[in-house]
Amino acid sequence: MSTTAYCPALFLSAMASGQGKTTVTAALARHHRRQGRRVTVFKTGPDYLDPQILALASDQPVEPLDLWMAGEAFCREQLYRAAQVSDLILVEGAMGLHDGTPSSADLAIAFDIPVACVINARGMAQTVAAIGLGLARYRPEMQFHGLVANALGSERHRQLIEDSLPDDVRLLAALPREEHLALPSRHLGLVQPGEQDDPDNLSLEARLEAAANLLEGQALTELPPTVAFEPQNIDTPPTALAGKRIGIARDAAFSFIYAANVRLLEAMGAELCWFSPLADTSLPESLDALWLPGGYPELYAAVLGANHGMCQAIQQFDEQGLPILAECGGMLYLQQTLTDQHGICHPMAGVLPGHGEMRTKRGCQGMQSAPLPEGEIRGHAHHHSRSHDTLTPMAHGRRASHPAPGEAIFRRGRLNASYLHLFFPSNPEAVAALLGGTMDGRPVPGASAHAKSCSHVE
Repeated sequence: MSTTAYCPALFLSAMASGQGKTTVTAALARHHRRQGRRVTVFKTGPDYLDPQILALASDQPVEPLDLWMAGEAFCREQLYRAAQVSDLILVEGAMGLHDGTPSSADLAIAFDIPVACVINARGMAQTVAAIGLGLARYRPEMQFHGLVANALGSERHRQLIEDSLPDDVRLLAALPREEHLALPSRHLGLVQPGEQDDPDNLSLEARLEAAANLLEGQALTELPPTVAFEPQNIDTPPTALAGKRIGIARDAAFSFIYAANVRLLEAMGAELCWFSPLADTSLPESLDALWLPGGYPELYAAVLGANHGMCQAIQQFDEQGLPILAECGGMLYLQQTLTDQHGICHPMAGVLPGHGEMRTKRGCQGMQSAPLPEGEIRGHAHHHSRSHDTLTPMAHGRRASHPAPGEAIFRRGRLNASYLHLFFPSNPEAVAALLGGTMDGRPVPGASAHAKSCSHVE
């Protein structure tokens, strides 16, 4: 019988986005890893980029925790499993501590994890104390562990802040203004680790080491309070994909892949076959379904468009009527053209009608679910592009906290495409049906509805 697991844990949040919480979380993970501890880091909300940095810092996989997209049961199970094998659990929040429904504070309260808040103190001093006091007292049921003052200009700057704090609000760390240690970013967030090494700048490894050095001797590096994590028994998913070979695109252009999605496909019996639309000229042999996840196809559009062998292979796969799931960047790749961030138009795979265009200002992000005939699958949108001259949508995403229609969802035959990034564990049976799964030789429940919807008019 499962029993309670205990582990020191800390939730790192901030007063807003852009305060440096990913840098602080990564630096703290690296510090404890250097001490020989096994550190498990989680990231709140939908995010593919921050976890790559945090995984490098901790040398452990990083999972998403989100009360809406993944559900409380999934979050509880992940934390419990981590507590059984870890010396420290860190959770990085999203946006500001109290932003969103549910918020980072809601997640911290749900699992009684103490919270440290990062504040970029540039341009203020005693006001940091006022903000910190408000963050500490706004939700009395939340354990507030203390503040991290970031981007300080001097020792005097630190002293002014610390002297202004009440006795029950600790200054856990004071970090100097070190612009060269900031993690590089672009339109969708942080630059991926494999792309960050630049001979004219510090490598990501050097940044992580230098940031960890700044924490040495500060209270933030002390092990936080021990938290009790309870087990959560989640039903084993059906082996509806047993015997199915699923091809998954994965390279620098297609890297937005949740490890939880991969684990679920494997748990349902699928054999996963990885391939690169950038480097490979053909698909793996004998595939039963394709999954084209999101990523940065706009950064590699010229190479993708010039890889005629792969484009033709995917066209032929679609012509066979086999299942294809294309998410965001994967959908852009399947369309006719993609205009990159420099205004250059590139041919794409041409499997779907439509033309993608990058936008420099407005984007779309937020939690949404896909109301499919197979069942509703939760996920999110995050993109800086638009598509036009597409198919007529079969449905639109449902926003988590707004009545306006969400992202268009396209279906033609057994091909499903949208800007939505789906979190597969939110509905395993629906995912299995999308990918052609069977149970006892019969289509997964919901697949019959899927077949009826294939009469969609283009």
